[in-house]
Amino acid sequence: MTETTQSEFLLWTGFIGSCERFPERPAVDVGQELTYQELAQRAKRIAATIQTGLTTREVPLTAVFAYRSATAYAGVLGTLMAGHGYVPLNRTFPVERTRLMLERSRCRSIVVDAGSEAQLEGLLAGVEASLLLLCPDRLDVSELGKKFPRHRILGANDLCRAEQWRAPNVASNSIAYLLFTSGSTGQPKGVMVSHANVLHYVDYVTKRYGFTSDDRMSQTFDLTFDLSAHDMFVAWHNGACICCPTQKQLIKPGAFVNDARLTVWFSVPSTAVFMRRLGGLKPSMYPQLRLSLFCGEALPTEIIRQWRLAAPNSVIENIYGPTELTIACTAYRWDDTNSPAECDQGLVPIGEPFDDMDALIVNEELHEVEPGAAGELLMTGPQLCLGYWHDEERTRRAFVAVPGKTGAYYYRTGDRVRRRGEGRPLVYLGRLDSQIKVLGHRVELGEVESAVRDASRLDGVVALGWPMTASGADAIEVFLQTEKFDTKELLEALRTRLPLYMVPRNIRLLRQFPLNTNGKYDRKALQMILENSSTTSASSSNANSS
Repeated sequence: MTETTQSEFLLWTGFIGSCERFPERPAVDVGQELTYQELAQRAKRIAATIQTGLTTREVPLTAVFAYRSATAYAGVLGTLMAGHGYVPLNRTFPVERTRLMLERSRCRSIVVDAGSEAQLEGLLAGVEASLLLLCPDRLDVSELGKKFPRHRILGANDLCRAEQWRAPNVASNSIAYLLFTSGSTGQPKGVMVSHANVLHYVDYVTKRYGFTSDDRMSQTFDLTFDLSAHDMFVAWHNGACICCPTQKQLIKPGAFVNDARLTVWFSVPSTAVFMRRLGGLKPSMYPQLRLSLFCGEALPTEIIRQWRLAAPNSVIENIYGPTELTIACTAYRWDDTNSPAECDQGLVPIGEPFDDMDALIVNEELHEVEPGAAGELLMTGPQLCLGYWHDEERTRRAFVAVPGKTGAYYYRTGDRVRRRGEGRPLVYLGRLDSQIKVLGHRVELGEVESAVRDASRLDGVVALGWPMTASGADAIEVFLQTEKFDTKELLEALRTRLPLYMVPRNIRLLRQFPLNTNGKYDRKALQMILENSSTTSASSSNANSS
């Protein structure tokens, strides 16, 4: 930790600056708009209550158990303004997972909105520590107090006055948020992201995209998805309004774009695929969009072409970055003339690193590959996170020293990329763990998916190795997101494009792919479909043989 100073710029500092410049402009729209002044008053009351309700001996983290509500945003800001980092919890997750995140974070205070109160019994079951619960949406908390006597519960009337808030003395390299992501062991891993990490991102994208107080920005991401930090802090840094759709509005995102009068769109590509299937990417549907950003998964070229027609006045960029490198760290701007030739396997490039971020493409020994060769992407710079919460071993494995590069640690992204030549953009080739062996042959599942997308003209494509054995996969199974398709004809077309060992053994149709909590295609759920169908077939076979 560096020594704290009052002059250090923190995440909430930009929000306060916007409050002073634009007190009556909308800061957030959750079905009703809150001005910067109104949101600041709510946040300051939460912040002052945390400051007075906890001792300095507690872990400086506060959980925000709130979902797409005014209290969710006031809770995030109030936590930061109290000098804490926020830990987002999500009531759409299984409560057992949410409790595990709470326990692992060691938070001693929680901000809870009205919609999440119903899960408190499951969340607090077995929690031995005494917690401070702030329920700003409830005036009378006496019933909750009786139900959970171990904990101190404060309602709206019990919160401190906004005037009691005092700006905390916090270092810019302290934790701004602790985000739990899926771990290979099945246990979620906590990624520690600092104020300085996020501020570098905010400063860079503000210059790159020219955000102003006139912008209205989408928030399609839940707070438990790190891309939500872009929406909040970029908007509040620039006096813009963040527009948060309800779950019902997310079912028809195209209508939300126009109803919310958005100027900036940001989502995972899967949302755009979904909009296209609903007829939501027709020409000139979104003329008011000036900027469209996609991140979180590979971006199909065909979706960009459709989005270009639907949002003819919009700059379109594909940005890339794992949580450990703070929101995003590379960007690629689509150009109708040059971009099609720069795409690879039907996917849009991920572009170039942000200013001050350094990228290396390395082999298994962490040595840089020859120009044009594929390898693992390693990155470092001011957005490199602080590591994993209370997990030194996992941190050591993921953040490594690179031969010949002194004084810096690089994050191993686990993503395969290449740069086709000098001056050419980075292109994403898939995950290292998506490279499998089929009958002894090395196969990139991304290449199979690309061939299927090209032959079928469908965007929703997932290829999986199945069944998996100690030596690899016996074959490849493909899922198509569609209700009807001539799979026999598609297989014939693939046999003319792919080696026999790469041709899918089966092509399965699903009307809608399962999505994970971040809105991406849920490959594990698709694999479970294969496992269940295999079990069913085996049971049927045994029954017939008997």
